[in-house]
Amino acid sequence: MSSDDTIRFLSWNIEHNGVDPDGSDKRWHRAMAVAKEVGAHVVFRQEVTRGHLHGKRAMWAEAARLGGFFPFMASATKESANPTAVYVDPNMFEPVQEFEHQTSMWHPICNPVVRLKGCPKPLSLASFHLCSWDPDTRAREAKRLTILGRPGMEAILGGDCNSYVHAADEAPDLPDWDRVDDRTHFEHRTVVNHYGVRVSDTRPDKILAGRHDQRPPVFMELGQYAVKQLGQSRQSALTPTASLWKSNQGPRQRIDRFYATPGIAKALRSVEVLDHKDVKKSTDHAAVVAVYSETEMRRVLSPEPAETA
Repeated sequence: MSSDDTIRFLSWNIEHNGVDPDGSDKRWHRAMAVAKEVGAHVVFRQEVTRGHLHGKRAMWAEAARLGGFFPFMASATKESANPTAVYVDPNMFEPVQEFEHQTSMWHPICNPVVRLKGCPKPLSLASFHLCSWDPDTRAREAKRLTILGRPGMEAILGGDCNSYVHAADEAPDLPDWDRVDDRTHFEHRTVVNHYGVRVSDTRPDKILAGRHDQRPPVFMELGQYAVKQLGQSRQSALTPTASLWKSNQGPRQRIDRFYATPGIAKALRSVEVLDHKDVKKSTDHAAVVAVYSETEMRRVLSPEPAETA
């Protein structure tokens, strides 16, 4: 058991894996110090740039800096050398399986399956990085993620959505595209609605966490869940995460998010967005931390056996 009955999950896109064009890795070292301070038991990473090269040296270096975690990393592609990865604390979880979702993906999904030690039911984990340039690809990738929410499964997903939340209460914070100078960004982040008007792309979030014809969502989006179900303040749970560096793309937006199946979401205690000075010096994305009750997670992953007649 953890000392404070919590299990902490961190999701973070570290721009170009913290390595600058001149080869300096100062940003990576700063980011690792931030990650260690969080004390996460599971780390979902995006943009582990060139981490697949040299015997996955960068992956192993990060696993070591996190405290000897089990590392998992999806493949890079010909189009993008920015793999996703998951790091797992071996004192808390034991690996069971590992899957990679690559077909038709801009960034393959890293998807290990683990067991919380002492619990019989497995937990599927996924680090994802939805396509940055094509809304239709993002929607297809979100559909792929829904297979992790099939009935009977429990899953926690963390990643960079490169798109926006569909919840009505966050609509006022969506970009005013008349004020965004970056024309390419406009093409990448908008879709045509039923009235023929270009609007912010919220389709992936609708696929993952939307209700359709009164049917429940596949996943709970944990920022919204923390506010509406746990009473957490919007300021802490719904803080925008990107872009910390780019002013020509409009105001910051909450594109980095956690999702979880409804069962495991019930164990959530809080969501926190970290955007302090050391985060901003490390990368252009804030870090997102989801804190769970270990006791409640164990209850979800140790279901009572079915009664027999």
